[in-house]
Amino acid sequence: MEFNNTVVKKVSDTLVRAGSAFLPDKKDAYLRAISEETNEHAKWVMETILANAQAAEENHSPLCDDTGIPHLVLEIGSNRAADGLLLSSIDEGIRQGLAKLPGRPMAVKGNDYDRINQSQGLDEEPAALESAPILLRRIDEDALRLHILMFGGGPAIRGKTYRVFHKHSTEVVLGEIIDWAKESVKQLGCTPCTLGIGIGRSHYEAASMMLLALVDGNYSRQTEMEQTITKALNDSHVGPLGLGGSHSVLATFMKVGPQRASGVRIVCLRPCCCFEPRIATADL
Repeated sequence: MEFNNTVVKKVSDTLVRAGSAFLPDKKDAYLRAISEETNEHAKWVMETILANAQAAEENHSPLCDDTGIPHLVLEIGSNRAADGLLLSSIDEGIRQGLAKLPGRPMAVKGNDYDRINQSQGLDEEPAALESAPILLRRIDEDALRLHILMFGGGPAIRGKTYRVFHKHSTEVVLGEIIDWAKESVKQLGCTPCTLGIGIGRSHYEAASMMLLALVDGNYSRQTEMEQTITKALNDSHVGPLGLGGSHSVLATFMKVGPQRASGVRIVCLRPCCCFEPRIATADL
């Protein structure tokens, strides 16, 4: 199969960065939380997480043993195009990146039935792991940009996508999200977390909005609704690793998509662990 080798290398390097390094705004968020935290156990946990992240970045090694499933967002400018060669090159870059990181072997072998019950075991090659389907987004730039997020299993177990009866009240929807998040964060273990939230017209759209919220989120900027959710979770005092303290959540990233005339809103919540969102970006 033919590949664009330049794209392959960029994608491979971007996956390694996503799996091994915090973005600057996340480092700053941890430093702020450490300086504000009065619980010494919680402070020690966050200092240790940040030290681990620094070591992973320096060594280009995984931030966590659960190296994650690649989730991709491809942004396409008005003068750019995505063809089969580009998509094949992205797939090859993902494979090479997983081998280089290295990713933990997580590809389940066998047919549909076998993969569900995991009866044939795992492929030993990290590169055998397929990424999730690519999400496309139009942008008003002359660019072709790829975001790679590495999604671990714990947040997926504690996440939720379901309908909320809004009762013509945004506060009702926010209250339901807070209730979900309190339960999820308490059970997650790997805190402080970052909440990724999408609100859409269908389960697919809500999940897509959640993914885009994590792509667009910045720890130095929070909307009023995001601040409301973050404050409510921090007031629960679950704290880092469940040890108490005032930093159960570092930030909330929420994206609200188009809505239909309906009595319900479909909400997708992902309580990202202390290392997530693991994300890196490259212009292709």
